[in-house]
Amino acid sequence: MSAKKLALLAVMALFVSGSVAAEAVHKYVGVKKCSMCHKSEAKGNQFGQWQSTGHAKAYGTLASPEALETAKRVGLAGDPQKAPECLKCHTTGYGGEQAEGFIASEGVQCETCHGAGSDYLSLSVMKSREKSIAGGLIMPTKEVCEKCHNKDNPNYKEFNYDEAVKKITHPAKK
Repeated sequence: MSAKKLALLAVMALFVSGSVAAEAVHKYVGVKKCSMCHKSEAKGNQFGQWQSTGHAKAYGTLASPEALETAKRVGLAGDPQKAPECLKCHTTGYGGEQAEGFIASEGVQCETCHGAGSDYLSLSVMKSREKSIAGGLIMPTKEVCEKCHNKDNPNYKEFNYDEAVKKITHPAKK
């Protein structure tokens, strides 16, 4: 047997035996799970703040006459609420792993900015920033926002991160 084949067999044996761990796939759990802890005034009511933003309504806007017109203008046939080109920015977790009960039609949810929450949603993990980040928590940056707020968007308007973030900022009280 050649050295190349032996090396391949050795790597396969490691994976089968579990000696090489696969990278964790964090699942999107949805805004309802986030709201369980993040809706009280004592904690800053981040859920309420999110509900007041265009992010919460992003999926719904794809059913508007304006969205249908935009879709036509850019050559998309059919329903914008089913078009991958639209869903990637108007929903959370498009193309990613979604936990049971996740509802994409709830728009651009917490996890779009903060990362899929299945592995950081427990209180014991959330009490530690380090554990939360290890579990997939993302601290949003301009680059996170610009994944959708960019010139690839057919309705692009100049994006000023410093101004935009003021509209969606939600306090984190302990």
